[in-house]
Amino acid sequence: QVQLVESGGGSVQAGGSLRLSCTVSGDTIRNYRMGWYRQAPGEDRQFVAGINQAGTYYTDPVKGRFTVSTDTSTNTAYLQMNNLKPEDTAVYYCTAGGMIDYWGQGTQVTVSS
Repeated sequence: QVQLVESGGGSVQAGGSLRLSCTVSGDTIRNYRMGWYRQAPGEDRQFVAGINQAGTYYTDPVKGRFTVSTDTSTNTAYLQMNNLKPEDTAVYYCTAGGMIDYWGQGTQVTVSS
């Protein structure tokens, strides 16, 4: 059974950085398109960033500030978030997409001004 465990969320001031981690168990990360989504209070879950064999993808508001990557040796995906803004405040979810899509439990990111 594939499971995704996220970590790395927290509270920072505007301009700060956080790195989210998503460790996959039950299968190799190479078999999946890895992605990050976020959901702010009262809003729908939205795509943030993704990575697959073809490259990396970002939503416009995070381009130049966020970097998505994977480490196949540890079966972990990362989301490096720099120059954080209050509007980045949300619960961040990791997803592994394949024949079946799997989701992590979410991790809270809070950015204060």
